[in-house]
Amino acid sequence: MIQRPQPDEHAAYYGGYIQRVPAGQDVFAVLTAQPAELRALLQTVTDAQANVPHKAGEWSVKEVIGHINDTERIFAYRTLCIARGDQTPLPGFEQDDYVRATDFSRRSLSDLVEEFALQRQANLLCFKPLTAAEIDRRGTASGNPFSVRALLFAMAGHVIHHVESLKVDYKVGG
Repeated sequence: MIQRPQPDEHAAYYGGYIQRVPAGQDVFAVLTAQPAELRALLQTVTDAQANVPHKAGEWSVKEVIGHINDTERIFAYRTLCIARGDQTPLPGFEQDDYVRATDFSRRSLSDLVEEFALQRQANLLCFKPLTAAEIDRRGTASGNPFSVRALLFAMAGHVIHHVESLKVDYKVGG
């Protein structure tokens, strides 16, 4: 089981995501379970409902899932680069700009959720076989140090954060 990352393995901002991964749980088990959890949570949400933000100025459900997908790709790229020993500093990204740059309402919610599931499956196939040395590797992203371990935990914690928000703020899933 991969140990929880130490504070010097990631930017402080990501600590909130990392802490959402339950203590004592295998991060790969959490990552593996998340696509089914997201599917179950959103199974009764219609496309029309998914296009409406829970309040003015917030994202719609489709935009939240689109953001999860964008972030999954970015975290996966960072994880791959650092795991492979690439020391090139990796750029940051502005999540709001990414969401504004496309129209997630044109997509079906089921396609967005399936996109996440397929990305996650590919990421698990890539990252589960990493060696302890690869998981310990460090690089730079958004001007901050990151270990592969921290990125894996951040990937899981990011989805946990948005699932919590969908349940509490959007009242999704009963």
